[in-house]
Amino acid sequence: MTTPPPEARPTAEAAFAGDEAAFGDLAERHRRELHVHCYRMLASYDDAEDAVQETLLRAWRGLDSYDGRTYFRAWLYRIATNVCLDVVRRASSRDLVWLQPYPDRLLDEIAPSVEQPDVVAVDRETIELTFLIALQALPARQRAALIARDVLGWSAAETAALLDTSVAAANSAVQRARATMQQRLPARRSDWNAVRPTSEEREVLDRFIDAHQRCDAAAAIAIAAEDLRISMPPDRMSFAGLTACLPLFERAFGPERDGEWRLVPTSANRLPAAASYLLRPGDTVWRAFKLDVLRVNEGKIVEILTFGYSRFPAFGLPDRLTT
Repeated sequence: MTTPPPEARPTAEAAFAGDEAAFGDLAERHRRELHVHCYRMLASYDDAEDAVQETLLRAWRGLDSYDGRTYFRAWLYRIATNVCLDVVRRASSRDLVWLQPYPDRLLDEIAPSVEQPDVVAVDRETIELTFLIALQALPARQRAALIARDVLGWSAAETAALLDTSVAAANSAVQRARATMQQRLPARRSDWNAVRPTSEEREVLDRFIDAHQRCDAAAAIAIAAEDLRISMPPDRMSFAGLTACLPLFERAFGPERDGEWRLVPTSANRLPAAASYLLRPGDTVWRAFKLDVLRVNEGKIVEILTFGYSRFPAFGLPDRLTT
């Protein structure tokens, strides 16, 4: 076998010699970035977790097929991509109701690699929820080709190898994918290069939290754009336009509301977010209720994606607050 690449060679040599513990240590270094890759392919945090587990299992079982001439990381990506393609084929009728948020605190775990030592952060442009929704509209192989070229920065030859196809076919897939994405993505995408919510977004988030905790519907409406859109995955229900969203504000803040709110700031997919806890009448603790991810433009909230509290553990959030 060819000498393995210099990714902590003693560990690599033991791993490739069949040492399961050494293989686990080596593969674990790539787990988070593989998880993000599968998440981009599938738009589901939970499905991505399953896909990574399957990827590492296939890698261990197929270790004899690793020729040592390519980076171990690239080999894992190829396996992960094939796993995701299998998932998409098995669930071809699934639609975007399965979209789930990704905690920024876990995106920050991705470390630089031998191949891309300067890549230490996941940019918003490649993880933002709108981008993910547009990605899911692509045929799966186009999706994989676009991610390889425009997200991972791989060459045409590397992309072709990833998909086990010709360079010409890979380039054609990328071109078709780029054309579709251009139609589906909003303007000013060049602004999505932040790796943290901006100061403007944090200010809007603070106002959003304050309005909720004071149950001030007018204050919440004041920071909402006229074309505000509210969606609630996995439900198909969505509301487009501020007028259509007003009943939601009235229900959350009006006299018929279910209790008092306490919100905790966080961030998801490089966007500002707030975890909401509800203190119901007669209760003594605020209990986990929902997670709102905000998209802000020019000081106004243009989109709110509301997810259930089942996402809280991934964000390191408790299931209740006592003070």
